[in-house]
Amino acid sequence: MNVIDNFSATYLEARNKFLDACKERGIVVESNLNDRAKGAQGEDLYMDVARIGPEGAKKVLIISSGTHGGEGFCGSGIQINLLRGGFFKELPADTAVVLIHAINPYGFSHVRRVNEDNIDLNRNFRDYSQPLPENEPYREVHDMIVPMDWDGDARAKAEEEIAAYIEKNGMAQFQAAVTGGQHIKENGIFFGGKEASWTNDTLRAVSKKHAGDAEHLAFLDIHTGLGPYGFGELIYVGDLGGLSRANDWYDNECTSPEDGSSTSAPVTGTINLGVCEMAPNATNTCVAIEYGTLPIMEVLNALRADNWLYAYGDVNSELGRKIKKDVRDAFYCDADDWKEMVWERGHSVVTKALAGLDKS
Repeated sequence: MNVIDNFSATYLEARNKFLDACKERGIVVESNLNDRAKGAQGEDLYMDVARIGPEGAKKVLIISSGTHGGEGFCGSGIQINLLRGGFFKELPADTAVVLIHAINPYGFSHVRRVNEDNIDLNRNFRDYSQPLPENEPYREVHDMIVPMDWDGDARAKAEEEIAAYIEKNGMAQFQAAVTGGQHIKENGIFFGGKEASWTNDTLRAVSKKHAGDAEHLAFLDIHTGLGPYGFGELIYVGDLGGLSRANDWYDNECTSPEDGSSTSAPVTGTINLGVCEMAPNATNTCVAIEYGTLPIMEVLNALRADNWLYAYGDVNSELGRKIKKDVRDAFYCDADDWKEMVWERGHSVVTKALAGLDKS
């Protein structure tokens, strides 16, 4: 198997490779159409689901890609390598694996972190019958993060204000204010939405179907953009009561945003909440694999630029094309060594997840 060949340059290529890999294995794919948007090439957009293992299995491992759109290049590559590498042919007893390809197909196709409504899906899973949280720190930095221009005086002024904010408050506080999630500025970054998204509803239905009766649930959600180049940080998400179990499974490598050991700031409304709520009787062990790409400020500035582009700019302009390339580079290192590192870590973590489930 050529690991590199199983990564893709576009969402459409990745989807076709995923479908082909499933067909080669005789795995039936459930395709959930997002009827609210089209892809960058005018294509239909799908959250595709492949299940391996017995119906009604009490132990379920869910592996998902593309929660943050353009990060799907990495997750899709891992999933396709797992399929073509012969993984899951001999699963432990009473165990099933569910591969969810392109949770956010719009963002994957358009190379955006967000969905068709500018929603960061890892901030969208909450109870919308209750008042939405106010993120006052974000309100303070919004105008710095989203200037009116990206190549003029407003941008220059915003950079000066950001530098002053960081000097006064520190990088950690700045990162928390920006990335923690907000529901107050619809044209801002890390916007969590004001209602459940298509992905929210669809992922809940998929999770209920495939893990609703599970007694033990493991969840691996694949991300990129934080940490050292090619390294996959294991970020524990969910009830802190399960952190010791996760560390037992993953050789004490799990970090936690809640205790400050992670490169990620604490976040609310993450997708694991929706998945776990659909498996109410299961113990759950939820981990995000976060692969490093570029330095954090380069990643953040790429996100800011992309946000500006869709709020005020022209995607088809010279500046627009440069911004789209920068966003892609921030979340997908199109280099053989990075892909090899990603795959080596990925299949190791999946192997440990199955072993952990087996002893649950």
